[in-house]
Amino acid sequence: MGTCLNPGNGKFQESLNSPIYVDKTGLIGYTNSILSSKKKYICVSRPRRFGKTMAAEMLTAYYGRGCDSHAQFERFKLSENPDYETHINKYNVIQVSVSGYMKSCPSDCSVKEVLDRLYSKLTTEIEEEYPGIVPGKDDTFPDYLDKVYNKTDIRFVFVIDEWDAVFRDRKEDKAGQKEYLDRLEALFKDREYIALVYMTGILPIKKYGTHSALNMFTEISMTNASPLQEYMGFTEDEVMDLCEKHGKPYGKIKKWYDGYKVNGLSIYNPNSVICSMLSGEVRFKGYWTDTETYDALKIYIDTNTYGVQDILGDLLHNKSVKVDTSKFTNDMTTFESYHDVLTLLIHLGYLTYDKKTKKAKIPNYEIREQFVDTIGGMGLGNVDRAFKSSKELLAATYAGDCRKVESILEKIHEEETSIIQYNNENSLAFVIRIAYNAAKDFYSIKAEVPAGKGFADLTFFPIADIAAHPPMVIELKAEGAEGGAMKQILEKNYGNVLPGYHGDVILVGIHYNDFTKAHTCEIRRDTKD
Repeated sequence: MGTCLNPGNGKFQESLNSPIYVDKTGLIGYTNSILSSKKKYICVSRPRRFGKTMAAEMLTAYYGRGCDSHAQFERFKLSENPDYETHINKYNVIQVSVSGYMKSCPSDCSVKEVLDRLYSKLTTEIEEEYPGIVPGKDDTFPDYLDKVYNKTDIRFVFVIDEWDAVFRDRKEDKAGQKEYLDRLEALFKDREYIALVYMTGILPIKKYGTHSALNMFTEISMTNASPLQEYMGFTEDEVMDLCEKHGKPYGKIKKWYDGYKVNGLSIYNPNSVICSMLSGEVRFKGYWTDTETYDALKIYIDTNTYGVQDILGDLLHNKSVKVDTSKFTNDMTTFESYHDVLTLLIHLGYLTYDKKTKKAKIPNYEIREQFVDTIGGMGLGNVDRAFKSSKELLAATYAGDCRKVESILEKIHEEETSIIQYNNENSLAFVIRIAYNAAKDFYSIKAEVPAGKGFADLTFFPIADIAAHPPMVIELKAEGAEGGAMKQILEKNYGNVLPGYHGDVILVGIHYNDFTKAHTCEIRRDTKD
């Protein structure tokens, strides 16, 4: 076994050894159905931490020669597939992580030099596997693969992970990008030695500039996932089953991590769900991580290019926005309208897209939190005024000045009616999160943290100087709802958010009335002995 040629099933075994593994082997049933056909080219693009690498390792373990993977697959649904035995461990698999390989090369290597190094490595591994078959003096790498196939009658399965890394890591190197596409075309197009090409990435492939060399691929993406939508993330049934096994409240998990709609199917971010299941306690937080591409988009938000600020303001209030995804070029540098900016956010997982209505929205609470954290200091158009009174609001809370707090919140509501409608506690929680933005300098702000006998809506954990900035708990209630916010805080002992802590805790109960636009609040400062 080599590192790229038939690397074995060890990586997939690590996934099987993990505390949580959800059976996605049905994907192989689909790839088996298209082997060595005109449909044998697939590019699956989805956001980071949505299981792309695990799927790549699973395919490698199943198809790759030089190992026996029956024990890994026999207990899963794939083993019931009529073609299961026909294809298991029968192919020469070439598996490459483009991002990983680029990072292993010297930083000053051009794209051409990276590809030359990779072809040389692959040639060496194939020669070691088939010592009697050597490339001719003038053979290209595809020529050599032709020769190997003709001698062995064994086709190749290519599993290319993060294929689009060249376009993300070398954004300005247009010549290198074209070289890369030309090499892929020569390697894949109309080659009899290919049984399957399965590529993964964050972005689709069909519109990098005007280049159409890879138009033989079927693209599976966050805007069109058919027929593989159930393999794009965790399905609702899979998450419900995990919640039952791990004793987690399904309703809370759904609120935080659901919301992605792909071809009518609701899917969850697998990484976030797994982290929540394994947290050891009932906690809900964002496990999302920034990507370098999202950082690059900040300039479009900051300068309000194409009116993006106002559009994000609508999105942050749970509104859906019409998006034309058809013109997105995927080259990471060309944006000609807000449609292109939002389409990239869809592919990155920051928005979800409904193919039927052609509208995008923020999928869940986790991503909403990420947006709020990101735009906190950027001056986001019609949300920006909500940040202006933040320091004043925090000072009034410390002082226990309920009338001042009510006045500031009502002012925000009055000024931001276009984006803030208190029709539920989720909307109010979002506004409060923005309104207390100044607290980010002193607190880690968490939503729905276990406290006492329930979940506090918002909890402010001091980062430092706990005497000057004591812990705070905010509970939200609709006016007229059964019981009161402060009553719930006290009855459920939400003030006990820091076990072993001795000192002041600020308790804030806020009620809102969507009809009168009025707010009432109650503030208490308790001391934990």
